[in-house]
Amino acid sequence: MAENRIRLLIVDDHAVVRKGLVMMLRLEPDFEIIGEAENGAKAVKLAKQLQPDLVLLDFVMPEMDGQATAAALQAAAPDTRILMLTGVALDERVLEMLAVEVDGYVMKDIEPDELAQAIRTVARGEAYLHPSLARRLLNRVTERRPALPPQIQLTQREREILRWMATPATYREIAEKLFVSEETIRSHAKHILSKLQQPNRAQAVLAAVRAGLIDLPE
Repeated sequence: MAENRIRLLIVDDHAVVRKGLVMMLRLEPDFEIIGEAENGAKAVKLAKQLQPDLVLLDFVMPEMDGQATAAALQAAAPDTRILMLTGVALDERVLEMLAVEVDGYVMKDIEPDELAQAIRTVARGEAYLHPSLARRLLNRVTERRPALPPQIQLTQREREILRWMATPATYREIAEKLFVSEETIRSHAKHILSKLQQPNRAQAVLAAVRAGLIDLPE
């Protein structure tokens, strides 16, 4: 990223929402808005051309929705990260989005500073799923069997870090709280994902809560 700025492509079919996001995010000194798109097809074309660091993508759009757009973006710009933004009620498609490893998922009623934090987190290569959204997802999957291997053995330290992973805190912030290096936290997180057989932080937290390994923070 040039000059450590996060290059963003904003995708939303509602002009008022899209322009509002652009105006708000331009206030952040480490963000650079390099493009806007009102539909999935244009988003894929711009992403292929501009190779943004992150696409802030609306979930519900006509013709080519967020799910289809995300899949096309992964093919057109594989190094670009995707943060999904939605204001609709959750349905099975949300769970499918997590299954295809969208990098982050936030609701449209998120506070501006939380959105900025989510963007920075995803741009650093970490998954982001806000606890409030995690709770809503859990309400949809409580009847499902936990997608976990039997007899999970987590150390006390791994359980502690897993509880921190269920918060919006970044790995750097978790390291500061626990007085260890960020690399140590990342190493523990890697072991946790391996033991839970989950591809990313968000899915690991959801699976762990469903299995009763941790509780979500209030």
